Amino acid sequence: MAKTIKYLTTLLFPIAAISIALGAAFIYQALDKEHWIKQAMRQEQVTLGIPDEAVKRGDVIDTADEAQKAADLVREHRRNLAPTYQALLAGGRYDPGNPKHLTYTQALNMENYLYMAVLALGVTTAFLGIGTFMILSGASIGIVGALLFVQQRGNRE
Repeated sequence: MAKTIKYLTTLLFPIAAISIALGAAFIYQALDKEHWIKQAMRQEQVTLGIPDEAVKRGDVIDTADEAQKAADLVREHRRNLAPTYQALLAGGRYDPGNPKHLTYTQALNMENYLYMAVLALGVTTAFLGIGTFMILSGASIGIVGALLFVQQRGNRE
């Protein structure tokens, strides 16, 4: 039993260190990508759905909640033109080659851009949680390893 505890202790410390290092990497990547996404959104300066007072202060869409609300609004407006792209084409009301008919296409682009931002920010939030869990797990594994090490040394004396 003593040899098993010795091997287990030897195994737990590297696992703990790797878990903590990977958790830190997950958190770093999540924060880095979240910052990059928000900076890109600020550069676009989309203000759809933001109150006028906030727009005057320079606020733009740069959070998942704001992007979700704006995307839903764009989808609602786009569906007022036609419920689906096929319905738009079938009615003969839309010629994708006609520059005057590009409103629908622009709405699709804006809607996709905003929903992609919602998805990306959700993924960064998930990675923050995963990284935090990995660090906590690594710390717990390290503590268990330390306790086993202390117990093993106490048994030898």
